[in-house]
Amino acid sequence: MSNYSSDLLRLLEERGYIHQVTDAAGLDALAAKQVVPGYIGFDATAPSLHVGSLVQIMMLRRLQQAGHKPIVVMGGGTTKVGDPSGKDESRKMLTSEDIAANIAGIREVFERLLTFGDGPTDAVMVDNDEWLSQLGYIELLRDVGPHFTINRMLTFDSVKLRLDREQPLTFLEFNYMILQAYDFRELAQRYGCRLQMGGSDQWGNIVNGMELARRMDGSELFGLTTPLLTTADGAKMGKTAAGAVWLNEAQLPNYDFWQYWRNVDDRDVGRFLRLFTDLPLEEIARLEALEGAEINRAKTVLASEVTKLVRGEEAAGLAERTAAETFAGGGAGEDLPSLAVGDEGMRIGAVLTALGFTASNGEAKRKLAEGAVKLDGETITEPAFLVSITAEDEAKLSLGKKKHAILRR
Repeated sequence: MSNYSSDLLRLLEERGYIHQVTDAAGLDALAAKQVVPGYIGFDATAPSLHVGSLVQIMMLRRLQQAGHKPIVVMGGGTTKVGDPSGKDESRKMLTSEDIAANIAGIREVFERLLTFGDGPTDAVMVDNDEWLSQLGYIELLRDVGPHFTINRMLTFDSVKLRLDREQPLTFLEFNYMILQAYDFRELAQRYGCRLQMGGSDQWGNIVNGMELARRMDGSELFGLTTPLLTTADGAKMGKTAAGAVWLNEAQLPNYDFWQYWRNVDDRDVGRFLRLFTDLPLEEIARLEALEGAEINRAKTVLASEVTKLVRGEEAAGLAERTAAETFAGGGAGEDLPSLAVGDEGMRIGAVLTALGFTASNGEAKRKLAEGAVKLDGETITEPAFLVSITAEDEAKLSLGKKKHAILRR
């Protein structure tokens, strides 16, 4: 039974989002009596976010579901600097045009998951370049600089880990935590924002922003972080051998997105249903209690519910039907990923890698040697095998039981 009185913290606790809260009692009391505007920041380093960001997006959805106001902060300004958290090396510099295009792509997912508008609990999306680009360097040093000590900044994991590994940390990146702290203070002034949420690796940055606002304005702000999200086998969420699991269809086909969730570890099903779907907790408890082969029913529900939220109901339905046709009927559903091999054809190893079924030609050779690759039901073992298809035909390529694609000329 939850000890919280506010719908917000009860919902976040029940669903498994809470790792740390700066002042749980204070935030609980505030959320119980008024609308709390809260934000999470997302840097625009690519035209889509990936599954690793989905727990943060869902946190903003939960904030709105509990009657509060989500603020999506796109890091048009901070992306120019680069967050060193969890990074072994500096990010490549992006142009303003690249960043603007990335923000346009990222907005698509938020429009599915949040309700935007002008109402008290409607979501807003803002770009921190709006205020960060207006800051004068000397002004920032004089007004904000005195509130940060180098001693303390050196203790943050984002800095410490890079230095411990003797990997360069540029002065540009070193400023990131100051700019993020300034964001929180600016959002408090502009939008009455009282809460910043983020992953556990953002705890130091969140506390910095709270302290900066308290010292400069006397504001009382709050911070809340989620647990580090890994899969049951310890892998980082959203990463596969074939690369990132992107949220946008332009970067990853709907069927592949659906399949990612359908193939999760049995041990992750209940946790992921709570975090990434809107299913009632009673239904989730029933699904995660399934055992043996029946757990696959729960995985299909997980895959379809997440795909419905992120990609839309039509995409989810088509992916589920394609999977049923491919696995149960031995057919080739219409939503399978496809690849054109061209007039000259392609070697089978190159086909596997081009589809993202294998991460390298070396891995493709190993899968072929294991007899895991089939073309129209025939096992292929020779890496030099040339896949050649006539203009009118198509072929079904399978890697193991779970990865399938259609090959065309």
